[in-house]
Amino acid sequence: MARNKYPEETYQLILDVSTRLFFEKGYEGTSIQDIIDGLGGLTKGAIYYHFRSKEEILIAVVERMSKENSVMMREIRDDSTLSGKEKIEKMFLKSLTNPKQKEVFTVTPNLMDNPKLLVYYLKMVASEVVPDYIVPVIRQGAEDGSIHTDCPEEIADLLMFLTDVWINPIIYQMSDEQMIRRIQLINDMFKPYGIDLIHEDMIQLMRECRNVQCEK
Repeated sequence: MARNKYPEETYQLILDVSTRLFFEKGYEGTSIQDIIDGLGGLTKGAIYYHFRSKEEILIAVVERMSKENSVMMREIRDDSTLSGKEKIEKMFLKSLTNPKQKEVFTVTPNLMDNPKLLVYYLKMVASEVVPDYIVPVIRQGAEDGSIHTDCPEEIADLLMFLTDVWINPIIYQMSDEQMIRRIQLINDMFKPYGIDLIHEDMIQLMRECRNVQCEK
């Protein structure tokens, strides 16, 4: 019964311990027993009271890390001083330079090897990121003339598929050469719409994220 006395504290403790272990041993190398051993006397029941599986723990860990990114996306979306084009380009840059982003890449296993996590990720992008942040910004750009399109919803979907899936190292394993070719193709695809998405100085940041996955 002790584990239920302060459920929120127990929940956060599980996430703290799991985050540390995922960094130290990797997601695949961390077992539920490892997490239990790090909880200072709490039992397996304390974990299963809050989470049904290690996958659910990882999702909660990543969601907690991603909260800062969501705050940043809202701030940019709601900034009345920026055009739609400026907002979408700033969102992409800030996502890459956010220190939490590298942490997410560090703890997250390759999603091609973890289909349940892949489905969760794709649902999150499709049901939250695209409609809440990307579509409103692309629509604004179409209205203020900074983005040239009559189909903002479709452009938003395509943009997020290419940047969050096609060049995402936690989904696709690729060499530097492959990544650069894909980036160049994405830039070429979106130039007619007025979107200049990935600059040269951003490629090194993307390499660092890719290297984190390759080192696992």
